[in-house]
Amino acid sequence: MQVKHQNIGLTVDDSLMRVYVVSPEPEGQYPGILFYSDIYQLGRPITLLADRLAGYGYVVAAPEIFHRLEPIGTAIAPDDLGRLRGNDAARRTELAQYDADARAVLDWLKAEKGVAPGHLGTMGFCIGGHLAFRATLLQEVKVAVCCYPTGIHNGKLGRGVADTIERVSEIKGQVLTVFGTLDPHVPLEGREKILTALDEAGIVHRSLLYEANHTFMRDDGYRYDPVATDAVWGEIIKFLEETFDGRAAFQDPG
Repeated sequence: MQVKHQNIGLTVDDSLMRVYVVSPEPEGQYPGILFYSDIYQLGRPITLLADRLAGYGYVVAAPEIFHRLEPIGTAIAPDDLGRLRGNDAARRTELAQYDADARAVLDWLKAEKGVAPGHLGTMGFCIGGHLAFRATLLQEVKVAVCCYPTGIHNGKLGRGVADTIERVSEIKGQVLTVFGTLDPHVPLEGREKILTALDEAGIVHRSLLYEANHTFMRDDGYRYDPVATDAVWGEIIKFLEETFDGRAAFQDPG
């Protein structure tokens, strides 16, 4: 399915947040997805992932997660200096600010005529995987896809200690987690802590595990694994379609 792109601006806490929006070209109503980048924001490897998801029949809205600290349109280089820069911005952003951004994008999706009512989800990578998981604490979110989510198991997100895992019982939707066995940022004990919390809270969830490293879905680094990435996409789309009762397909609003 062909897709179309636009950039919109949402003001949150008196800060302009750019949101990259990509949606199916055919007119209709589709599920809306709040889509989170990793610490490097919206560089081409991330927007390609957003484009791919939209092509399956989703309205995808990807915010710049560090808009309070970085100039609009900033894509941080995925190198040693960029890693320092991105991690510092992640540390300096307040937890309440991340939550306010999620609320703003979800409200925008709910107001869009191209988004099917009641069909909201979220997806993210690395820190974005944590943000996607956390956004599912909001009651209208039906599904979260969390790819190698960092900080859920140890509370590392923004200033202070995040209470995400302690609030798992608030989740009303379904959760898909994706992990790599070679990922040093989410080790075995971290994965087990997350999955145990979901089990104990009675959350409907699935977890996928691949022999892959952190950020293995980014196509611009040495950790990229195209075989695992293709396998993950098949599972992600199946999970989303099942959760949304097949509403990923084109829907004529008339």
